[in-house]
Amino acid sequence: MKLKDYLRLGWDQLQRRRVVTALCTVGIAIGSASIIVALGFGESIQHYSQKQLSFYLKTDEIMIVNQGGDPNSAAALTASKLDLIRTFPHVKSVASFQDLGSFSFTVDDGKQSYLDLKATELSALEDFDAKFQQGGPGDQNNQIVLGYGTTLGVMDSKTIEVRNKLMQQNPSKEQAETFRQMDVLPYPLYQKQLLLKANNDRGQSDNQNGASVKPTMEMTVRVSGVLQKPDGLPAYMLQGNKTAYVSHQTGLKILESLNKATTNGQPRYSEVKVKVDSSTNVKQVDEWIKKLQLNTQTNLFQEDRMKGQFAIIRLLLTGVGLFVLFVASISIVVAMTMSTHQRRRQIGIMKVLGANLNQIRNMFIVESTLLGMLGGFVGILLSYWVIWGINLIIIRFGSTGSGEPAEILFISFWILPVGMFFAIMTGVLSGLYPAVKASRTDALTAIKRE
Repeated sequence: MKLKDYLRLGWDQLQRRRVVTALCTVGIAIGSASIIVALGFGESIQHYSQKQLSFYLKTDEIMIVNQGGDPNSAAALTASKLDLIRTFPHVKSVASFQDLGSFSFTVDDGKQSYLDLKATELSALEDFDAKFQQGGPGDQNNQIVLGYGTTLGVMDSKTIEVRNKLMQQNPSKEQAETFRQMDVLPYPLYQKQLLLKANNDRGQSDNQNGASVKPTMEMTVRVSGVLQKPDGLPAYMLQGNKTAYVSHQTGLKILESLNKATTNGQPRYSEVKVKVDSSTNVKQVDEWIKKLQLNTQTNLFQEDRMKGQFAIIRLLLTGVGLFVLFVASISIVVAMTMSTHQRRRQIGIMKVLGANLNQIRNMFIVESTLLGMLGGFVGILLSYWVIWGINLIIIRFGSTGSGEPAEILFISFWILPVGMFFAIMTGVLSGLYPAVKASRTDALTAIKRE
């Protein structure tokens, strides 16, 4: 007998026993779909979590911290070392930061607030996941980029004075909540001119003795861009994050006005961020940077911890699918054994006509294999329906908070052959016992009984 003969006989038997075939197919389909969904769910959640970890914990970034000390020492953080790091493989961008201190600012319409100023390469901000809500980094001196938190709580001096008086007269929770709501209202600062003032006490006009504090530096800058509100963070958590950025050239001018510039005119970096093309390459780049005698920090341990947790979840879900397949295999064994009993006369006649043991055995194994393949195909369709249904629920009721599609579950192509393999193996293994039993059927006894 040829393979096509085995396939034809097996398919005819499956069509004759439609109810039994349907029940066995459903069992295998549920088991294989469980494995496919489990693997797809684990991979999808791991991919989504890595993306969120990379965004919030910056697992694809390396932080280089300046330890201070002698700027001429071998461990000093210098511009030449940064230029060398930029040439490393897998390095997408390098941004250096220099803390300039806290400044009060006054808008050209009289509104005022304060900010924490840093000097950096403004063109590199977008390389480190900073998105502009308005404008851009700018390419001229005396331009400033504001973080979203810097635009919150900008008020004129009269409003601040009235607020303080009202709080002193009636310090109620309702009034305090009203003022907190005012503190998280964004003020349009794009393209505005800001008068920066470096005071002794972060923008207060009076000292503890009531005497006026003379600013040590004043500089007018224009807002060239405002960064977007960070995803997933409420406004009240950002009102204290008053970070703003200027170029290193503008930062040098500010430090010279404050008499804090270095003697060689080079910036004294407080920290440096290195953007790597993938978190998988962070460890290698980190080792290269450490060879330059620099102190680095990464968040790779968080990613490794999450991978271990999701491996356990995926293993548990896969175990559930294997258990369902085990239950389905029992039903196949029972169905094929019953089929063997019902087809004793057919088996006896085939033996009388010259069919050997291997042919009888192969006929039942092919039949159970077809049953496994049928269940595998149905399981693939069922798994896609399950994933589609879960994504539909997520899209309707969930939100990622990042402006991206809420659909996070998917099934990779490599998972489909795995599900089909388990389905076919379930059919083959479940058909071995009935096949062996059928091949041992005595031809004359089977014909006489029928």
